[in-house]
Amino acid sequence: MNLKIKSMTLNDLENIKDILETEFDNFWNYNILKSELQNTNSEYLVAFSNSEIVGFGGIWISVDDIHLTNIVTKKSMRHNGIASKLLENLISISKTKNKTSLTLEVNENNIYAIKLYSKYNFKKIGLRKNYYFQNENAIIMTLFFNEN
Repeated sequence: MNLKIKSMTLNDLENIKDILETEFDNFWNYNILKSELQNTNSEYLVAFSNSEIVGFGGIWISVDDIHLTNIVTKKSMRHNGIASKLLENLISISKTKNKTSLTLEVNENNIYAIKLYSKYNFKKIGLRKNYYFQNENAIIMTLFFNEN
C-alpha cells in the first residue's frame, strides 16, 4: 500500500466531512475536529492511500505530557498498518515536544487497539470506569519517553 502521512488541513477535513461517522466510525464530529485543527495545542495527521483519505489521528500537548486523542482508520481499510503508521508519526512528533509521556484511553473491549499500543511499549497504568457509553471501561495507557 502506498501510504502518505501529512499534517491535517481544514481542506482534508472538508473532504471527509460527509463520511466521518459512517466510514470512520468516529465519535468526534466535524465541528469538534474543526476546532481541534484551530487549537494551537493540537496536532492532527491524515493518512492517504493514493488520493484517498484512509485514516487520521491527533494529539493534545499539555504542560508536561501529551494526550493521544484518537487514531481512526477507514472501516474498509482496517488491518493494513494505517493505524501503526499514524501512531509511529504521532510518537515521533510527541518526542520532539520535550514532554515526559504520551497517554491515551482505549476501550477495554478494543483488543486490536490495545495490542497496537502495547506493541509500541505503552503500559497499562489505570482504568476509567464507565468511560464509554456510561457502561464500558477505558484502560489508561502511557508511553514514557525516558524508558525508550
